[in-house]
Amino acid sequence: MSEKLKVGILGGTGMVGQRFIALLENHPWFEVTTIAASERSAGKSYKEAVGDRWKMTTPMPEKVKDIIVMNVNEVEKVAAEVDFVFSAVDMTKEEIKKIEEDYAKTETPVVSNNSAHRWTPDVPMVVPEINPEHMKVIDFQRKRLGTERGFVAVKPNCSIQSYAPVLTAWKEFEPYEVVATTYQAISGAGKTFKDWPEMVENIIPYIGGEEEKSEKEPLRIWGEIKDGVIKPAVSPIITCQCIRVPVLNGHTAAVFVKFKKNPTKEQLIEKLVSFKGLPQELKLPSAPKQFVQYLEEDNRPQVKVDVDFENGMGISVGRLREDTVYDWKFVGLSHNTVRGAAGGAVLCAELLKEQGYITKK
Repeated sequence: MSEKLKVGILGGTGMVGQRFIALLENHPWFEVTTIAASERSAGKSYKEAVGDRWKMTTPMPEKVKDIIVMNVNEVEKVAAEVDFVFSAVDMTKEEIKKIEEDYAKTETPVVSNNSAHRWTPDVPMVVPEINPEHMKVIDFQRKRLGTERGFVAVKPNCSIQSYAPVLTAWKEFEPYEVVATTYQAISGAGKTFKDWPEMVENIIPYIGGEEEKSEKEPLRIWGEIKDGVIKPAVSPIITCQCIRVPVLNGHTAAVFVKFKKNPTKEQLIEKLVSFKGLPQELKLPSAPKQFVQYLEEDNRPQVKVDVDFENGMGISVGRLREDTVYDWKFVGLSHNTVRGAAGGAVLCAELLKEQGYITKK
């Protein structure tokens, strides 16, 4: 590709915004040219606006340090500078819905990490390996918005990445009842241990809104487009508990599954390790070569050892065994701010570019 697409990051000073900037540093297709944030950051260089709040383990990319941060609310002005934007703004749900649609109406595609539009019926919520066909609903959304190239697309919640791909790989065995408990890293709340000292050696058994998202969002991903909207699937039934644990990055899930059919352990593992999707076929820049790995050791997956599998874009599964109440149980692990947030959104943008939805202005 001769010329990279110009990308804006909305909410670029927060943790997910920083992750976008770190991931896009050497991207072959996309270049961060514009960063927008709240009024208090506007007018400062990115380096000044972030100050001592850079939360990535890699240094701030040189290319972005001197970018002057724009006011995210000056929609027309920001949109004029870019081909599309990633959204990681920190606002109320209603404010996010409005501002993302406002950007779309300037004919600027929005790929969002936020939850505000996940249940807007004509907004695709996509894990590119699972439901890339849902991007087709954009055509109906554009009619509603009155746009030709502008739209909003979102990625799902970080907590479901460690088990929804697994259940998708096992679809032919018809899972119908699932119990999942997720053990979620503090970076999912945009925090480090420096920001959140009370999380050291602590567990908090509540994350607001997370259990409902973890139970319902997989059903939307497994749904289908009907009459210009996405109709969620009705099965499997998922019940979930979400617990905050003293880990920086990496959401772990302990999952129990009942199947209508009776798979063997070998069949289940084979389906996991052979599971590929459109990103792998298209060889998208951020796509993991191996989407799901299965680990035989009893003490895996571990956050410290496995969270960065495939640069944080792969899923690690282990401890698959028969259960006395359910049929099978397993443990899954995913990187919550890479696959579960910014990286998942970057992969969505790569898919949208390949599908012709994101182009140069």
